[in-house]
Amino acid sequence: MIREEVKMILAGLPQGVTLVGAAKTRTPSEIMEAIDAGLTIVGENYVQEAEQAFNKIGNRVKWHMIGHLQKNKVKKAVTIFDMIETIDSMKLCTLVDRACKEMGKTMPVLIEINSGEEDQKAGVMPDSAITLIKEIATLSNIRVMGLMTMGPLTTDPEALRPCFRKTREIFDHIKDENLEGAEMKYLSMGMSDSYKIAIEEGANLVRIGTRLFGARDYK
Repeated sequence: MIREEVKMILAGLPQGVTLVGAAKTRTPSEIMEAIDAGLTIVGENYVQEAEQAFNKIGNRVKWHMIGHLQKNKVKKAVTIFDMIETIDSMKLCTLVDRACKEMGKTMPVLIEINSGEEDQKAGVMPDSAITLIKEIATLSNIRVMGLMTMGPLTTDPEALRPCFRKTREIFDHIKDENLEGAEMKYLSMGMSDSYKIAIEEGANLVRIGTRLFGARDYK
């Protein structure tokens, strides 16, 4: 089933849009089945789960951190991940930069935008994105490569369209500013229920889990 779903979704993605397989709670064997079907980027929410999968799978794919990165997990994270999609503060970014410097690595990152402007949600508020990116640009072992957003929890995917559109507008504005240290190459938006809407609004990375692997079992 995983193999068929991966192939079907990949076949339906427009040119220039890349699938990130959201592998939260999935076993290395499930992830390998998706890789064998053509998945090239694995997204993990937790460093511990990523480490377990990485130890079995290694560098056959790229690994993206797509969950909130705890500060005490940064050193481990920079050894596993090829990109961190969830940077939302200078404090976190400074820790990532320091850890990368120690191992001689430059980490591509995406800035997570709190596009729904929800007080309890992770992500930088839209009005503060440019300021944060300018600060991050002073770090030598970080490279800002674009933006990411989640949007509010909702049963109506269409309700996320304004959040995706807002994030795309910020993305375009930053790109037009031609900020030093910010390449603005990737716009990561949309999940299993909303990725088609996200693509319509400009996403070129889509993070899909349930549609690939089936419903999660949290037991």
